[in-house]
Amino acid sequence: MEATPDLLTPYKMGKFNLAHRVVLAPVTRCRSYENLAQPHNSLYYEQRAAPGVLLIAEASAVSETATGYPQVPGLWSQEQVEAWKPVVDAVHAKGALFFCQLWHTGRKPPTTEFGAPPRLEEEEIPQMVMDFRVAARNAIRAGFDGVEIHAANGFLVNQLFLFFVDIGRVNSQPLRLNRLVNDGLNDSSSLENRCSRLATDVVAAVVDEVGAHRVGVRLSPFAGYTDYTDADAEAQALHLVHFMDKLGVLYCHMVEPRKCVNGNRLSPFREAFKGTFIVNGGYDQEEGDRVVRDGYADLVSYGRLFLANPDLPERFRKKAGLNKYDRSTFYTSDPVVGYTDYPFLGQETQVA
Repeated sequence: MEATPDLLTPYKMGKFNLAHRVVLAPVTRCRSYENLAQPHNSLYYEQRAAPGVLLIAEASAVSETATGYPQVPGLWSQEQVEAWKPVVDAVHAKGALFFCQLWHTGRKPPTTEFGAPPRLEEEEIPQMVMDFRVAARNAIRAGFDGVEIHAANGFLVNQLFLFFVDIGRVNSQPLRLNRLVNDGLNDSSSLENRCSRLATDVVAAVVDEVGAHRVGVRLSPFAGYTDYTDADAEAQALHLVHFMDKLGVLYCHMVEPRKCVNGNRLSPFREAFKGTFIVNGGYDQEEGDRVVRDGYADLVSYGRLFLANPDLPERFRKKAGLNKYDRSTFYTSDPVVGYTDYPFLGQETQVA
């Protein structure tokens, strides 16, 4: 009789054999100076690598205009490809699998220092799609096992199938997107039309470039980010998931609101997607075990817990205590503090 799976049960994701179901979530760390991966980035990922572990790298910008945060890595140039190679090699030397998240921050919210965003014209979309295609190609050239398209958290791909709402303005100015995808600008447009202009085009282009067996997509249908929301986000995300499933995309990575973990809100997406289903959203070990056991998810990704505990799967295995993460160092540019200085089991406990 086959044992009931839990977080520590092996799993086969397409052609990849995973030692367990614990995944390193992509977490922006702002320590890749001049948009280039650094030696300390290599150490950070190497610390968290082990045989059969799936690591998803922090988001890499797909073009120079796709950045929106300081000191984030990119994958639009040959120099960036070369900078990533030793990082990928270090992870592979430990026996881990390494996917790279591809990112375009897109329209900046009105509360940022970047000011009002420029109007996005329809003729710009093909170049944005091409940027994702080229970045995916570069990721594979750098040695990554696959790529994850960042279509969550209010960034570009997410934005273009969401209805933008400007929060905090006394006199809200007209939205700066033309009638391409969002329901607020074109109430009569179908879900297919609203999703297809960028989200599905990007997914299709990346699949065409590197193969569906190397592609994952991250979505956050229930969480509002960077002041964007949508009246029918669940239906739009479900439409995209069906599209991903038809293409044979390797995995779907869903973000849940942290206060709604295990609320079964992702069940429709789980049912619609035949590939590997990954959930994220503040899970602890017990909650992760439960969703795997119940079939709600195949894998569970951990961000804050994994960055503070480089040996998180081993700690789960031994039911050991966890280091406390220090939120104040999440996005500093220091190459060590809050980055590579969290202790392993047997070392002095980190004090947050």
